[in-house]
Amino acid sequence: MPQRRKKAAAHRVKKTGTAKKTVKAKATAKPKASKPEAKAKSNTLPVYDQSGKSVDTLALDPLFHEGDVNTDVLHQAVVMYRAGQREGTASTKTRGEVSGGGKKPWKQKGTGRARHASIRSPIWTGGGTVFGPHPRDYSYTIPAQLRRKAVAEGMKAIASTGKLTVLKDLSLAKPKTKLMTEILETFKTEKPLFIVDKKSDNLVLASRNIPGVALKTALEVNALDIVSHRECLITQSAYTGLVKRLKQ
Repeated sequence: MPQRRKKAAAHRVKKTGTAKKTVKAKATAKPKASKPEAKAKSNTLPVYDQSGKSVDTLALDPLFHEGDVNTDVLHQAVVMYRAGQREGTASTKTRGEVSGGGKKPWKQKGTGRARHASIRSPIWTGGGTVFGPHPRDYSYTIPAQLRRKAVAEGMKAIASTGKLTVLKDLSLAKPKTKLMTEILETFKTEKPLFIVDKKSDNLVLASRNIPGVALKTALEVNALDIVSHRECLITQSAYTGLVKRLKQ
């Protein structure tokens, strides 16, 4: 018996010794080298004329490139604008509004049937609707600061995908759709959002017949306008006005 006890004690000592060695080995293990970070994208955009020739460069404001896109702010703004677009004309009739049902269908007692007062009760076919929709206004507002933030986040999203194009100026000699189509072909865009400093009659008339093309000024453009288009062409003066508006 004493020999067996000695052997068991020696076995336990060996086990604890190996465990300690394992712990030391784990402690001395070198940490894995972290992967090199990707290089930041350039924050400078070329400025083009209407013929597609680069004539200058523009440094993007930090509003449009710093940090990740805040999709939560964008979502709040888009839901608000879309709610304001709802007509809210859905309507149903209650039992008091459905035609007919002024006479009691049968007497209260003696027929063996369940008692009823009107054939326009909600439990009857052709009766009124309970808790149905009625005309209402779905619009609501969010703080102005949040609306401006959503515009900045939308522009940041477009700039991050490389779909933001800056133009020196945008003007047309005639109100011809063909002239606007030529601009779209020059910059290889299909359904862009044009942001200008001031709308001219020629621009409005030339762009309104092209499906998917929108023309907005820097003062009126909102988050819904931006997220509804994958591409944006903005004039240099409109860019300056937009930055000034968002920093109010």
